[in-house]
Amino acid sequence: MYTVDLVQIIEKMNLENCTPSIDIKKIKVSQPDVNRPALQLAGFYYYFDSERVQIIGHVEHAYMKNVSKERRIDIISKLMDCRVPCIIFCRNLEIDEDLIKIAEEKGVPILRSSKTTSAFMAEIIRWLNVELAPRISIHGGLVDVYGEGILITGESGIGKSEAALELIKRGHRLVSDDVVEIKKVSDETLIGTSPDITRHFIEVRGIGIIDVKTLFGVESVKNTQAIDLVIKLEEWSKDKNYDRFGLDEQYIEFLGNQVVCHSIPIRPGRNLAVICESAAVNHRQKKMGYNAAQELYKRVTNKIQKNIDQ
Repeated sequence: MYTVDLVQIIEKMNLENCTPSIDIKKIKVSQPDVNRPALQLAGFYYYFDSERVQIIGHVEHAYMKNVSKERRIDIISKLMDCRVPCIIFCRNLEIDEDLIKIAEEKGVPILRSSKTTSAFMAEIIRWLNVELAPRISIHGGLVDVYGEGILITGESGIGKSEAALELIKRGHRLVSDDVVEIKKVSDETLIGTSPDITRHFIEVRGIGIIDVKTLFGVESVKNTQAIDLVIKLEEWSKDKNYDRFGLDEQYIEFLGNQVVCHSIPIRPGRNLAVICESAAVNHRQKKMGYNAAQELYKRVTNKIQKNIDQ
């Protein structure tokens, strides 16, 4: 199970720590969803997930303001006894000193945000979904080509890095070389990124390590990119039949998500960068509703039908 340090959440969401005496370095969050504990404050704890970040908005805050001090202390103590990772007050809402004292006694951090509750929840859920997403690492390179994330795979030494380098020279952006970390952020979206240690570096056999960001500029690199298309490079085999029309899409699966995959045979003289660019534009056309293979098929069938009618 993947986790996110509470310190990261505070820094990313620009939160105010109202309980600085609590050691937050060891507190981790493992759930991407959050919870507004309105029902819990009223005493209903069935199906309560205590591992979620707890968000206090106007409704919860108003409820606590309209009960007695003893009742307020009791309900917040019961919530903290569930060992929630933290409680976040939105809209810079006022926090009673009694609540802060209880939080310090029970070791539950109280944080505060200036953002509205809905906006803050949307932002933290989106960020946690990315950070806590299932992930794998694969051997390959990821390049942003005309806005399409092209994952280039194949056997070691087949020319993945050389193809990526040529694409970079043609104005496209490198995300990762050699190893790509893939995160599943939804049932439709896979996000690729580079390990920190190799970010912006590319290895070319015979030359060595190249710092793409330094050599080609910051416009030639990118930290993350959605994976839209996979290009699998393989040695040419005269005994294998390769798709020449593209009427039927081929797919490859990562973390349960299907991604369109093209197998490209490698032969001397083939310009892999141009092939990757054409594949990216063709894939974008298909997403916009135009399929060149189907258009050719329609023309051929119409021509045949005309000949039959004559």
